[in-house]
Amino acid sequence: MSSKTIDNRYSAFVNGEWIKGSKEIISLNPADRRDQVAIFTEADKDQVRAAADSARSAYKKWANTPAPVRAGMIQNFGRLVEQNKLALSKVLTREIGKPFRESMGEVQEVIDTCNFFISEGRRLYGQTVPSEMPNKELFTYRRPIGVFGCITACNFPAAVPSWYFVPALVAGNTCVWKPSEDALATAYYYTELMQKAGFPQGVFNVVFGNGPTTGAAFIDLIDEGKFDKIGFTGSTAIGKRIGEACGRNLQTPCLELGGKNPLIVAEDANIDLALDGVIFSSFGTAGQRCTSLGNLIIHHKIYDNFITKLVAKTKAIKIGVPTNEKNFYGPLISERFLRSHETHLAKLVEKHHELPLGKGGHIGHGVNWEHFDGDAENGFYTRPNFVLNVSMKDSIYSTETFGPLVNVLKYQDDDEAMAMANNHGYGLSSAIYTSDPQRIYKFKNEITAGMSSINNSTTGAEAHLPFGGNGKSGNGGRQSGIWVVDQFTKWHSVNWDMSGKLQLAQMDTEYVEPDMNYRF
Repeated sequence: MSSKTIDNRYSAFVNGEWIKGSKEIISLNPADRRDQVAIFTEADKDQVRAAADSARSAYKKWANTPAPVRAGMIQNFGRLVEQNKLALSKVLTREIGKPFRESMGEVQEVIDTCNFFISEGRRLYGQTVPSEMPNKELFTYRRPIGVFGCITACNFPAAVPSWYFVPALVAGNTCVWKPSEDALATAYYYTELMQKAGFPQGVFNVVFGNGPTTGAAFIDLIDEGKFDKIGFTGSTAIGKRIGEACGRNLQTPCLELGGKNPLIVAEDANIDLALDGVIFSSFGTAGQRCTSLGNLIIHHKIYDNFITKLVAKTKAIKIGVPTNEKNFYGPLISERFLRSHETHLAKLVEKHHELPLGKGGHIGHGVNWEHFDGDAENGFYTRPNFVLNVSMKDSIYSTETFGPLVNVLKYQDDDEAMAMANNHGYGLSSAIYTSDPQRIYKFKNEITAGMSSINNSTTGAEAHLPFGGNGKSGNGGRQSGIWVVDQFTKWHSVNWDMSGKLQLAQMDTEYVEPDMNYRF
């Protein structure tokens, strides 16, 4: 895994072979747009269809492969990732601009996910259920669903695919993956490691391309019956389109969508601890996490003091080259995310709002940042900011901005804080800083988000805890931990009658009637 450009013009990995295409898609280093990380080509609908057909052909044999054997290949994959952890992390940092320490953490999450699910291959338990009939046994089994199609985002191009594919493969499904067009090199090496792990041809297939073309082909092919299950990490708007297609086909997708994640700072909070949590929740990965802080909700009694300290602490963070371990965050993932961020600043920030860190976003283009060591001319760097004086009526309150831009709201009492935390319509992550057990109980009992932290940041997920959201953040599906097995298996009930005669449930039972004439 070198720093050279990967120029192989591959458009897909189908049935164990790499296929070339014609329409180029290029992945650039966001810290220096002159550095082409990878040149691939775009898969068309026919190639996506071929990938799905390959997965279908491989399905029966793979589903009948003993689950511990399937899990053994996941173990192989995890070992290969561990062996290549440093190199894969360097590719990830170069390709999406994530600070190297965070990239190492992301690759470690792939390893952790593999380690967790290795033993799940021996725990795909069913049950033996007592029958109401003699000489009859009842069983339940977990069965794989079939061909799994998955589209993932660019901000966690290694970890999130693992959340999907590791349990899906252990459960006996075959897969087709469309990775983000902004993380082509990461996806290529990920696929190579999967191949070296020993998976049979057709079990794991990959198609490269943009969302409006290759991604849209996935949606069309749901109606053709090519996919039995869809996983998607991305925007709520696209998630709705996928949900509609799956609904027409009586499928339940696994949707991990956007967020407007709230963090409440109560009047009794540990201020220094809360400041640290807010800074990382806001600007870790340059605010480009689905769990990044969206609405900071501060009690009115500590508001002024907290904002003063928060602004001062934010001004001290270092921005720049993601390989410099002293930098807090690097560039935005690609130019399209930079342009989106600038659009949000222009259209969502209203006259009554205040930007305490200054107007404008793109560093080096009329915007300065005191602690900056990046290439402002060729990198997609932007300054962090808070939007003060936000109310629940403002558009920015309920719009996911996906970048280093955080709203700040002031609350009077706990009921108002909870309304501010819930009323934006998203429901992914959330957090509260307080030392009051009663307030903690109220928060975790009333929050509508799928995940909550107490005295910790809104970001961060462990490989064995369920991950997912509600409302505009998802359809209730969960990734990670034992809970994700429900996404990739269907229940099969079996009754085995050994009596040698027809026994009808509810009619031929031998229940004993009580003596209803007894009185005392």
